[in-house]
Amino acid sequence: MDPQQLDQLVQRIALYPDPLLAQVLTASTFWDQIPDAASWTQLHSNLSGDALAQAIQTDNLPFDPSVLALLPFPSELDTMARDPQWTGTLGNAVLNQKPDVMDAIQRMRQQAKNYGYLAPNSYDNVVDNGGYLEIQPVDPTLYYVPVYSPAVVFFAPRPGFFVGGAIRFGPVVTIGPAFGRFGWYGAGFGWGGHTILIDHRPWGRTFANRAVYAHPYAHPYVRPAGPRVEAHEHGNEHHR
Repeated sequence: MDPQQLDQLVQRIALYPDPLLAQVLTASTFWDQIPDAASWTQLHSNLSGDALAQAIQTDNLPFDPSVLALLPFPSELDTMARDPQWTGTLGNAVLNQKPDVMDAIQRMRQQAKNYGYLAPNSYDNVVDNGGYLEIQPVDPTLYYVPVYSPAVVFFAPRPGFFVGGAIRFGPVVTIGPAFGRFGWYGAGFGWGGHTILIDHRPWGRTFANRAVYAHPYAHPYVRPAGPRVEAHEHGNEHHR
């Protein structure tokens, strides 16, 4: 894809905080798992935090950890599931030309910043790190998904338009310790080296190794080989 196509492709997610954006990019490469993951979140929409993490493990979900990482964000999974063409195109772009995708994200962020839309706020810090714009949540356990129109924030505002109201934020999503196993504590980017980081480690899935690549999560989510077996020993004390 050429730069203009990539710019359009990433516009809807370019202003996400870096850790969430990293999880969206990696999960998009497992686009075939997104619809089932979105359906699961709809059935468990009453759960959040530790209760959600427990349900994920109890249900022995078969998804890649990058997809599991998005289960606290049902609106994002639903958006990705409802537009499978966009999700698949993004996933293919990440697999085939990740550096170009990251460059496109930076171009979009610079445009939004130059026009006054992207600025630090009570939810996210916006930092220029050597010419690369990083977006980090003020509290690393609290995420507010930005809601905006690409047709607005990446273009010059018309006279008198209040740029401060162009980006709104969704309800808070808490990423507690139980979600560390999905790489959240160390998700982001090495922008200068065109690296996606998950669990502080470079994520290296490409089109060539997509069938066999498994990210070396420091705290992997290990699915049990079979049904869980409860051990009831309260009646066997006399054998000890």
